[in-house]
Formats: sequence, structure tokens, C-alpha cells
Amino acid sequence: MASRKVIVFGPTGAVGSAAARTAEELGAKVVLAMRDTEKSIPGLSAEKEKQGSFERVHADLTKPDTVRDAVKTTGAKYAFIYCAHGTPDNMKSTIEALKSAGIDLVVFLSSFTVRGDPTAIQPSEVIPYVHARVEINLGEIFGTDGFVAIRAGAFASNTLQYKAGLEKGEVKIYMPDAKVDCIVPEDIGRVCGRVLAKGPQNEQRTIYLYGPELLSQTDCVRILAKALGKNPKIETANEQDAYKMFVEERGVPVPVAKYMIREVGKAVTGQSQVFGYPVSEEQLSNVQKYSGRKGMTFEEWVEQNKQMFVS
Repeated sequence: MASRKVIVFGPTGAVGSAAARTAEELGAKVVLAMRDTEKSIPGLSAEKEKQGSFERVHADLTKPDTVRDAVKTTGAKYAFIYCAHGTPDNMKSTIEALKSAGIDLVVFLSSFTVRGDPTAIQPSEVIPYVHARVEINLGEIFGTDGFVAIRAGAFASNTLQYKAGLEKGEVKIYMPDAKVDCIVPEDIGRVCGRVLAKGPQNEQRTIYLYGPELLSQTDCVRILAKALGKNPKIETANEQDAYKMFVEERGVPVPVAKYMIREVGKAVTGQSQVFGYPVSEEQLSNVQKYSGRKGMTFEEWVEQNKQMFVS
């Protein structure tokens, strides 16, 4: 049986890199589609890349012509893509380019905030809306069997928002008891890579991915503080404080900040939720189900990435 040829857009990112490496380990020939073909790939040394079934090609998801050329010249049939923000048509032209160039199946890195009927999600729901529109375009162009939406949870790296507070010795948290899953990007990528190389299990077309455990935002800060040898004062922020933190201190766009504050405010203490969105036990086990390994815990991730929190 001939090896699958897959194309991974954005392989220099943590998720894309893991997807590419996993697909190759599972026997696929992997095209690394990059804006800058000279950049290094995290976790993939030049020697391993040369010895493995990899090739590089220039492509930019915001430029459909480059996407079409990359697929046609390499002959890839399976593609991993992420949400390229800023495209005027929610990536429709890019998805059409993938289809016309010969892609049979797309694995799309979506968001856990997409729930129910994607067409019912309103623009005011900023984060789910942009991902839902891409999913809708994929469905219209590839059909429901032509793509898999990987709806990943809250990234462990999102906790970098606490870096400045940890350095100052005072961390303010809006809804400190709200739960997050802190999924590790590498785990998301491993699942994406397996789906690329082997296809989804039981024809599953929507896969929710979360970290192995749910932690309160306060627990996350305490874990970070312990690993960094710090003892910060933790304070609860109100809505006004949260808006100022997101917009003025962290540079979050106003619509996104308003959405985040509204959704986090829906969280119910004691329930299995990520920022107010329900999470099932089955969904918590999907990383292990698809990758064969339990997801990395937040504590383990922090130990490996402490340098990210040090200026």
C-alpha cells in the first residue's frame, strides 16, 4: 500500500510541527508548507528531516494561489490547516484552492467554543464565529465527509498572560475558580498527525480535545508560582479590571475581550466546564484515544517550559 502524502501548513508552530512529525512517524510522506522555507521546525533537526520523508514548499494560507501551487507540485492528498485570521472570506478561497488542487481530506484546527449548529453562531461570539465560518466553508466545498474539525481546548501557553503579574508578585484573575484544561499544543498536534496519516476513528468528523485534567485559574497560577519559585499575591479582578487587563495591558482586541469576559462569567463552580463550556469524560480522553498516550499535565508542561515565563 502506497504511503499517504500529506501537507502540513504552519509546521513551524507547536501544533503543526507535532502534526508533521507524527504523520511521518506513522508512515506518511510529509510536505512542510511554509511562508519562509528557511525556518527551522521545532522538534525536527536538520538531520532527522533529511533522513525522514519530508520536503519543503513555499505556501501562505492567506494567499490561495500559493496554496494551490504547493498542493499541485507536491501531489499531496491530505492537508492540515489552521484558522488564518484576516482573510476577507473566512478562508473560502484558500479552501477552494485546496480542493481544486487535489486535496481529498482536510484536518482543520478549530476551537472548543464551536458548539451546535455552526450557522447559528453570531458574529458577537468572536472566537467561535471565525472558526465556525471556516468549518462551514469546508463543509460547502469538501462536503461533510471531506474534513475533520479538531476542536481544541484552552492552550497551556495561554497562561503566559500571568507572566507579568508573576514577575511583579501580584496576579489578578477574573473568575479565579473558572476551570481550564491547559491542553499542550504537542498533544493536539499528535492527534492531528494521526488523523492525517490514518484517518479519523469511526468516521468521526468532529473531535474535541482537552488536557487530561481541569484546573481552576487559581490552581494554574499556583502551579506556575511553585515551579518558578515565586509566592505572588493572588487577587480577584472584577469585570472592569478584566477589561483593562485584556485591552490595555495585554493588547487583546476589544470585541475579543468583551467575548472572553462574557463567556468566562458564565462558568459554574463545581461543574465540568472549560470557561463555561461543558466538557464530557469522553472528550477528556480523546487525546489518549487518538494518540495512544495520555495528554501531558499542566505541571509537566510548566517544568519543560519554565524559561517562557522568565524575562
